[in-house]
Amino acid sequence: MDDQHLPREFLCRYSGAASCNPTLEAKTPVTSTSQPDQDATKRPWYNPCGCSLRNKIITGAAAIVILLITIVVPIEVIQTRYPNYIALNYTLVDVYSGPSFFDQFTYFTDEDPTSGFVVYVDENTATSLNLTYATDTSAILRVDAKTNNPKAGRNSVRIESKNQYDRGLFIFDILHTPFGCGTWPALWLTDGYNWPKNGEIDVLETTNDGSHGNEITLHTTKGCSMDVKRKLTGQAIFHNCNSKGNTGCGVLGDESTYGEAMNNNGGGVYALELRDAGIRAWFFRRDSIPADIGASNPDPSLWGIALADFPSTKCDIGSHFRNQSIIANIDFCGELAAQKQYYDTMYHCPGTCTDFVAKHPGSFVDAYWEFKSFKVYQAD
Repeated sequence: MDDQHLPREFLCRYSGAASCNPTLEAKTPVTSTSQPDQDATKRPWYNPCGCSLRNKIITGAAAIVILLITIVVPIEVIQTRYPNYIALNYTLVDVYSGPSFFDQFTYFTDEDPTSGFVVYVDENTATSLNLTYATDTSAILRVDAKTNNPKAGRNSVRIESKNQYDRGLFIFDILHTPFGCGTWPALWLTDGYNWPKNGEIDVLETTNDGSHGNEITLHTTKGCSMDVKRKLTGQAIFHNCNSKGNTGCGVLGDESTYGEAMNNNGGGVYALELRDAGIRAWFFRRDSIPADIGASNPDPSLWGIALADFPSTKCDIGSHFRNQSIIANIDFCGELAAQKQYYDTMYHCPGTCTDFVAKHPGSFVDAYWEFKSFKVYQAD
C-alpha cells in the first residue's frame, strides 16, 4: 500500500508532519516578557479586586460591623463598668475632739481666694473674739455677729488640719450647720497650696439659708469625669470634675441634709470614704447613725447606697487626690453666695450681699459650726 492510500491518522501519527497538526502553525512563540492582565488594567480604582456588587456589599457591611464593635463596645463597657468596693478593715488613726480640738489646726489668715467679703482672723484674735472655742462635748466655729459696717469684710475663721491624708474614712459628727443670707460655709478637704493639682472634696457646702440641701462636690484637674455608672441616692449635677469654671461635679442632698432642718434633728454624721476605687459620702440623721460608727468600728459595706458616689471608672483617684487637709470655714458673699441665682432668685435675700453682710451683724447669730468630733480611719 503506497503512502497516498494510508489512513491520514496513521500518517500523522508516525510522520510528524506539520500539516497533520494545524494548531502548531498558529501557536504563539513563548518569550521571556510577561504580558499584563488586560482585565486587571480595565478595573476601576474603586474596585481593585474585581469583586461583584454582591461581594462588595458583604465586604462593606462586615467593615461597618467591625468598626462599630471597635468603637461602641469599649464605650458600652465603660458605661456599665463599676468598681469593686470591697470591705476594708479600718483602724482609727486621728481624733479631733474635746478642749484640744483646735490645737490640731492652723488658722488661715491670707486674703480669701474666692473674693469673699470676709477677714479670716488668726488664732489669738479668734480666741479673744470668742469665734472659736471648745469644750468636752463640742467645738464651736462662728463669725462676728456684733461689728456693724466693717469695711474690709466681716471677721470669720478658716481652720486647716495639720495632718494631711491621701486615703481614709472620715467621720464628721456635726451638731449644728451655719446658715443665713450672705453666708457661704463649707467643710471640705484639699491641699490649698497645690490647688487644683491635688484635688478638692467638698463634704458640706451651701450658700445663704441652705434650705435646699447640701452639695457634695469634687474639683480636680482635667481627666476626671463622672458620666459613668454610679450608685447614689442624691441628685448628680455636672459630670466634669475639672475645676476650670469652678463648678466641679456635684451631688445634691435633700433638704434634711443641711441648715435648719438638719439642726432641728440634732445634726448628724457625714461619712466620707476616700480610696482608690472611688469616693463615697453618706449622711446619717442623729437617730439613724449606724452602731458600728458609734463603736468606732465603721464598716461602709454595711451602710447601703451612699448619698454621693464618685467611682474611679473615668477618674484616677490616686493621681487626683493627695495631701488632703480637713478645712472648715464660713465665708461671705464671694464668687458663689453673692450670685443672683442664689442670693436673690433662690433665697430671696435683701439688697446686695455685701451691703447686707456689712450692716446686719445680728443676722449671723446662727452662722456657726458646732462639731462633736472628727475621726479619721485608715485601712490596714
